Amino acid sequence: MISKLRSLLRSAPAPAPITTRLAPGERAYAIGDIHGRADLLDLMIDAIEADDAARAPAETTVILLGDLVDRGPDSAGVIARARAWGQQRKVRYLQGNHEEMFLNGMTDLGVLRHFLRYGGRETLLSYPITPDEYRVATLEDVQALMAARVPEADLDFMRGMENLIRIGDFVFVHAGIRPGVALEDQSNGDLRWIRGEFIEDTAPRDFAVVHGHTITAEPQISPVRIGIDTGAFASGLLTAIGLEDDQRWLITVQGETSAQPVSDN
Repeated sequence: MISKLRSLLRSAPAPAPITTRLAPGERAYAIGDIHGRADLLDLMIDAIEADDAARAPAETTVILLGDLVDRGPDSAGVIARARAWGQQRKVRYLQGNHEEMFLNGMTDLGVLRHFLRYGGRETLLSYPITPDEYRVATLEDVQALMAARVPEADLDFMRGMENLIRIGDFVFVHAGIRPGVALEDQSNGDLRWIRGEFIEDTAPRDFAVVHGHTITAEPQISPVRIGIDTGAFASGLLTAIGLEDDQRWLITVQGETSAQPVSDN
């Protein structure tokens, strides 16, 4: 009996891969971490508009996966373009850990110090704050400059960003989700900051998570996870994924590379 049971277990077929899809008539595009590369966002907007127009009519949603700011040279320009695009079509925005640091750094000196270390300096210099002003400023002075020179409309835009978006069988977040925790119970900290535990989790689920935050040389696509942060601020490669029914396709735009090291934070 035991050997017969073992034989049956050995011959049992492997579970079929999960097929994730959107509802008929829906289309979605998700864009990875932009990090101050307004030049690449301009190229991506043109590429997505052309791709969407070339396909059959659909209810299209564009999702920016967070980390619009920091590291690259024109975070203010990225925010301006992202806001303007949202006035022209349906665009939804996720808050990344860098938007979180930006906002919390307005009032918390410890967070501000961390923010400046990981690209916040470049962000602030994209606003009307001069290098000479920044060079001699104390942390308290920097906070005062932020309050005076960063438009309240930009801060309100970042405050209004979402934490998790679900469309069909796809869940869009900035960083990932905590394995074993229901979507409705996920913490904002995990949604914006998690890395290893999420990346290493291959347990099956009935949805795929689309995320940025963790930089890879090429997009990472599996039945349960789609990672599209290709380090645009340094690599010059900004990646998006298109989704319709059970189809997936990548859109990549390329600009100049940077001398900055490609590293996660």
